[in-house]
Amino acid sequence: MSLVRRALPEDAPELLRLRQVMIDSVFSADGDTDWQAESLPMLRKRLAEADGDFAAFVVDHPRRPGALAAVVAGTVDYRIGKAGNPHGRVGQVFSVATDPDARRQGHARACMEALLEWFRARGTGHVLLTASPAAEPLYASLGFTRDSDPSMRLVL
Repeated sequence: MSLVRRALPEDAPELLRLRQVMIDSVFSADGDTDWQAESLPMLRKRLAEADGDFAAFVVDHPRRPGALAAVVAGTVDYRIGKAGNPHGRVGQVFSVATDPDARRQGHARACMEALLEWFRARGTGHVLLTASPAAEPLYASLGFTRDSDPSMRLVL
């Protein structure tokens, strides 16, 4: 059984390491980790906000003290309400990552279940995520369904 806990500010470097693991598994790995130093202070600050709109749940690596085996992060956003979500609270899941040598042990599932409980406690009407083909069975087993979302992106 995975022992899930809420991530703390001191976990920030490991969260960034695992985020890079996730990025490298989904996109072509370019080895660029320069962004992590700039990201670290804000991540530490957000992890320190116990009642904020951001949370990450982690499992400590069972064989590497000081390392994390898995992480799941998410935010609660506000959007104008609608039928089925009149309060407009929407959860967004991102940075779901498991260390390569800790996969297939239920760590990501345990972290996802903790994050979903965190969303429920905040009155979130629904939860969104982007799923890689490899991760889709996990999300489907938790009740997620495919959307036909016509999303677009603008990089500023």
